[in-house]
Amino acid sequence: MTIAAAITGPQRAQGRGHLAAKLLDGRARIRELYQEGAAKIRLPETFDASMEAVIINTAGGLTGGDQMNWSVVAGPTTRIDVTTQACEKIYKASAGTAEVTTTIEAGANARVDWLPQETILFDRASLFRRLDVDLDETAEFLAVEAILLGRKAMGEKMETGLFRDRWRIRRAGRLIHAEELRLDGAIGALTARQPVLSGQVAFATLLYAGPLAEAYLASVRPLLGGQAAGASAWNGKLVIRAAAADGFALRKILIPVISALRNGAPVPKVWNL
Repeated sequence: MTIAAAITGPQRAQGRGHLAAKLLDGRARIRELYQEGAAKIRLPETFDASMEAVIINTAGGLTGGDQMNWSVVAGPTTRIDVTTQACEKIYKASAGTAEVTTTIEAGANARVDWLPQETILFDRASLFRRLDVDLDETAEFLAVEAILLGRKAMGEKMETGLFRDRWRIRRAGRLIHAEELRLDGAIGALTARQPVLSGQVAFATLLYAGPLAEAYLASVRPLLGGQAAGASAWNGKLVIRAAAADGFALRKILIPVISALRNGAPVPKVWNL
C-alpha cells in the first residue's frame, strides 16, 4: 500500500444549499440563493404568489460519512413550498453515518411547506437527520417526513442499521415541538414487533403548526379512516402518524392528507403516484 492510499479515506459527498425569499411586487422572490457541492436548488415557475423549490442531491444517494445541509428562510408574508426531485436513498455504510441537517425560518405571516419525497433506507444504512425550525408568532409550517425500510417491490428490506431523526420546532424562540426517533441494530426484528410497526415497512410523520390546526383536524380524520394512522391537535399544532405495508400504500394515505393541509392544493408535481 502506498503512503497516499494509506492516508486517503473514501470519497464522501458533501453539499450545502441555502434559499431565502422576500416579498416583491406581491410575489415571493429570491433574496439569497447559495449552492455548494452535491446540493442543488431549482425553482420551477409558479402561477401564484408562492415560490416552489426543488432540492437535489447530485450524488444520487448518501452513505456513511456523507453530509448534506439545507437552509430555507421565508421572509415576511412569503410562502415557500420545498420538495425533493426524487426519493433520497441511504445506502449501506461501510463506516460512519450519513448526516442531513435542515434549518427553516419563517417570518411574520409567512408559510413554509416542507414536503420532501420519501427517504429509502437500505440494509445496513446509517443516517442521522435533524430538522430545526424557527417560526414567527404568526407564521405557518407544514412538514412531512416519510421513511421506507427498503423497497418491498424489489425484495429489499432493512434488517440492520441506524436511523436517528431529531426535530426541534420553535415559535418566537419557544420550543413547541420536539421528538427523537432512534432505530438501531436489529431494525427488522424491532419493527416487526406490534407496538413498533407490526411489520409495516413504510411510515411517516406530518406536522402542521399554525392557527388552523383544529380546523385541519376535522378535515383529515375522515381521510384516515380504516388506515394504520392517527391524528391529534393541541396548542396550535396538528400531528399525524401513518404506517403502511409499502411506499405505494403510504402515498395513498399521504397525498390526500397533504392536499387537505394545503387547502386543497395538490402535492408538488415532482411527486408521482
